[in-house]
Amino acid sequence: MRIHLKTLGCRLNEAELEAWSREFQARGHAMTGHAEEADLLVVNTCAVTEEAVRKSRKLLGRSNRQNPDARLVVSGCFASLDPNAALEMEGVDLVVDNQDKERLVELVSEKLNLTVMSEAATEPEATGRLEQGRQRAFIKVQDGCRYRCTFCIVTLARGEERSRPVREVIAEINRLHSEGIREVVLTGVHIGGYGSDIGASLAGLIRRILNETDIPRLRIGSIEPWDLPGDFWSLFDNPRFMPHLHLPLQSGSDSVLRRMARRCRSDEYRQLLKQARRHVDDLNVTTDIIVGFPGETEAEWRQTLDFVEEIGFGDLHIFAYSPRRGTKAVTLPDPVSRELKRQRSEALHRLNGHLRRQMLKCHIGRTFPVLIEGQGVHGWSGYSPNYLRISLETDIGDSLENRIIMVRVDGLSADGRQLRGRLQADRHQQ
Repeated sequence: MRIHLKTLGCRLNEAELEAWSREFQARGHAMTGHAEEADLLVVNTCAVTEEAVRKSRKLLGRSNRQNPDARLVVSGCFASLDPNAALEMEGVDLVVDNQDKERLVELVSEKLNLTVMSEAATEPEATGRLEQGRQRAFIKVQDGCRYRCTFCIVTLARGEERSRPVREVIAEINRLHSEGIREVVLTGVHIGGYGSDIGASLAGLIRRILNETDIPRLRIGSIEPWDLPGDFWSLFDNPRFMPHLHLPLQSGSDSVLRRMARRCRSDEYRQLLKQARRHVDDLNVTTDIIVGFPGETEAEWRQTLDFVEEIGFGDLHIFAYSPRRGTKAVTLPDPVSRELKRQRSEALHRLNGHLRRQMLKCHIGRTFPVLIEGQGVHGWSGYSPNYLRISLETDIGDSLENRIIMVRVDGLSADGRQLRGRLQADRHQQ
C-alpha cells in the first residue's frame, strides 16, 4: 500500500512519524509525499493550544477532501484527549491513542487489514532517508510527564512517563548512522525524566550513546532546567555532544512562575546558566517565553523583559498565552487582553532580534565545523555545533550536502538572522 504521513506540533510528533515510516516500509509498504496518491493517510495531531486543536481538525478535513478514497488514521494529542470527536470526523477509520503509539503500525495492519506481498518488504537500510534530503534524525527516547504546569494539556494527553530501553535507542542510532545520518536529536515530552521508570538516566543514556555509537553529532531536545544533574556539564567534554540547550523559562517573573507551577525561579535559572557557561565553551542557550499569562501585570512583564536581556539568549520561542480547556490556568482570574498580548509579543520579538544579532556578531572571524543540510537561493547552508545557521558563499561545483565542512564566518546575512561564511582553503570534509 502507498502511505502518506502528516504531523502537526512538536519534534516528538516528527520523531514518531519517522519511526512509523520505517516500520511501514519494513512491512513492505511504500511511502508517498502526495496525499492524493495514497491508499492510507496517517495524521499525528496536536492539542497544545485551542488553535492547535483547530488546525488538527482542519488538517483532518483537508486530508479527507484530498483523498476521500484513502483510509484515514488519526493519532496524537487531539485524538487522545477527545477520541470520540476525532472518530466522528468525516472519513476517519481508526483512532490510535497516544498510549498505543508504539504499536500504531501493528494496530493499523490488524484493524484495517493491510496486506502486502512478502517479497515487497524492504530492509531498514533501504528506506531511503537521505533521498528525502535528511541529515538529522529525531529519536524518541521517552514519553509522558510527571509535572502539571498549569498551562499545559500535554501531560494529560501523553499520560504517565515511559522510557525506551537504552539498548534499543543505541541500536536505532547505529542503524541510522549506517544509512548516512550524521546527527541525531533525542526527544521526549519530559526528556529530563528519562529512565526514572527503568533504572536509567538521561546522562547515562548520553554516555552510552557516545561510547557505543560513532554518530558524529548528538543533541538533546527541550529539557526542563531543574532536570539537569550536577555532573551534566562534563558530557560536553566529548566534542560530539553539541553545545546547545533549549531550557524553557516561560517567564522572568517569579510570581508568574508560581502561578504557572514551574519548579525553577529566576535566580535558580540565572545561577544554572552561569555554571553552564563556565563549563561549556560556545554554549548557545535558547528558551520559551509565554506572553500575557493570566494576571500578568506591567511590573511582571518588565521583569521578564529585563531578565531576558540580562541572560542574553541565543533565540526565543515566543508564545502569546492561549486559554486551553482542561488546564488549571484557564480558571485563573485577570486575563490579559488580546491587544496587550500582541503589544508585549511585538516588544519581545524586537528584543529577541537585537539579542540574536549581538550574539551572532560575536562569532564573526571564527571557524566552525558545519553540517551542510542543503542548498537554497543563498547557496549551501547548515548548522554549527552550537546550532547557529550558517550560509555558505562558494562557487564549488561538488555537492556539499551531508558533509561536515570547516567554515570561516565573515559576517551576517542581510536580515541579520544568520551567519555568512566561506569554505576554509584547507577545509576538512567528513
